[in-house]
Amino acid sequence: MIKSMTGYGKAEAALASGKLTIEIRTLNSKSADISIKSSLIPKDKDLLIRQKIADVLVRGTIDVYINFEANAAESAKVVDAEIVRSYYSQLLEIRKSLPGISMFSMDSADRMNNELFTAALRLPDVVAVRKDDIITEENWPLVEAAFDEALNAVDAYRAKEGEALYKDVTGRVANILALEDEVEAHEGERIQAVRDRILSAAKELDIKLDKERFEQEMIFWLEKYDINEEKVRLRQHCAYFRDTIDGEACPGKKLGFIIQEMGREINTTGSKANNPSIQKAVVRMKDELEKIREQSMNIL
Repeated sequence: MIKSMTGYGKAEAALASGKLTIEIRTLNSKSADISIKSSLIPKDKDLLIRQKIADVLVRGTIDVYINFEANAAESAKVVDAEIVRSYYSQLLEIRKSLPGISMFSMDSADRMNNELFTAALRLPDVVAVRKDDIITEENWPLVEAAFDEALNAVDAYRAKEGEALYKDVTGRVANILALEDEVEAHEGERIQAVRDRILSAAKELDIKLDKERFEQEMIFWLEKYDINEEKVRLRQHCAYFRDTIDGEACPGKKLGFIIQEMGREINTTGSKANNPSIQKAVVRMKDELEKIREQSMNIL
């Protein structure tokens, strides 16, 4: 059964220092475009994770989000002393440059210094998470298991979406074949209409047609506008489409090529039609094929 390239999966890992949440979102793409939107993964594990993703998901635009929520007891946060000193020094220089600063007593100056220090602690980037302590060699098995769980969830989501895609595109291929039957049903009237039109024009112009020459011209016309080859090839392409979607695990790219060939035969049929009923059937076939094309772009 085919799979969609659209998917979502989520898993969590309960670490000693807090909860790690892994989310994977995928969309359609011609290749495997993997983006890990986190700096929490150790460099020596990055390649392993990417290989796991490529093996399971094969292709698509794949975004991986990793979030960490520290335990209350294990906040995993530290104060950056250098940043605090820099902030405090700058605030102190600003305070000294203010007019009337020399009038402060020692007590008021101490209070001001304390207030400046408190203000420095509230400024950005003073408190930071120790990212290097979150994922370690010891807890890596838990993190890896969570990745596997998220990947399996995405894969299951894709399989479910694939069922709907399969039903839709195969149904539309069946519609094209039914419309091809309509084209065949109108072929006889197309030939007769051309014959009647020529005879009617000759009668109005009072032209006596040579019977043998007339039949030769009709044969020439039939050969020029014959659509038997297009009908046969279109049916073959439809059969190949169904064989491919039923027989291959990742048929998306190949289906795109088959759709191109189907479109070529439908367009040629329309250009040779010379019949309003056949033209209407061709337009409906084009509409069905375009919807197949749109859906196939999301087939793995």
